[in-house]
Amino acid sequence: MFQENTSDNCLNIRTTSAEDGARQKSGHSARILSPEEAEKLAKDQVLVSKFKQLKLEKEAQKNWDLFYKRNSTNFFKDRHWTTREFEELKACREFADQKLTILEAGCGVGNCLFPLLEEDVNLFAYACDFSPRAVEYVKKNALYSTERCKVFQCDLTKDDLLENIPADSVDVVTLIFVLSAIHPDKMHLVLRNIYKVLKPGKCVLFRDYGLYDHAMLRFKSGSKLGENFYVRQDGTRSFFFTEEFLSELFKAEGYEQVVNEYVRRETVNRKEDLRVPRVFLQSKFLKPFNQTSSC
Repeated sequence: MFQENTSDNCLNIRTTSAEDGARQKSGHSARILSPEEAEKLAKDQVLVSKFKQLKLEKEAQKNWDLFYKRNSTNFFKDRHWTTREFEELKACREFADQKLTILEAGCGVGNCLFPLLEEDVNLFAYACDFSPRAVEYVKKNALYSTERCKVFQCDLTKDDLLENIPADSVDVVTLIFVLSAIHPDKMHLVLRNIYKVLKPGKCVLFRDYGLYDHAMLRFKSGSKLGENFYVRQDGTRSFFFTEEFLSELFKAEGYEQVVNEYVRRETVNRKEDLRVPRVFLQSKFLKPFNQTSSC
């Protein structure tokens, strides 16, 4: 199951200008589909029934809780690449020993949280997840300390954040492989709620699946929920972003775009000599100085 790529075995592949030109004719993605891939997607137009889609939405929390019950803390690797990919986590300090307050929205079992706390002693982290079971795993981790982090269960589409975090108090929000799991109709609510706790002039760091990522091409017929939106066998869902869609989504909620670009990788399974193309969208959006939250 390709739910996320956290492997350090990945090779960065830069797109050439010729590829960029072709990309504008290929659905604004970071890669061009092969004829076989294009045919597969063109044929896959039957959507999951409305009844099942409503059931999936209603049971979204239950499905993620079951995911963590099955996989415990073993599915995702620790994200030691976060500070390498997002220099802002270190560079946004005004002075060297300034204490930063971050929010990891959708923390899972702490694969990003704990490496960050280990790397940076002047960091306080709020962390939340939709799954109560995931939150309990975080609290049971030997590295968990209430002096350095506050972890809580939260539905990001509701006003739960303000019950746990003061308005306009967070220096950096990480939104990494989280928004894709939320129904596209509710994504704006997540960004609106994050906006309320973020300090003016501070940013959201985003990374998630891009259009035509290998994970998208792996879905079998009968898994499609809507445009670029699919359901896995375990009931969890995944959306695949374009630059344009994400940019419009953030800007509609008052953010300013700083960076919004595709990142191409190649996942290599050396044992089986298998190479698959990965496409992610990596972005940075700012809450303007001249705006404050309306809570």
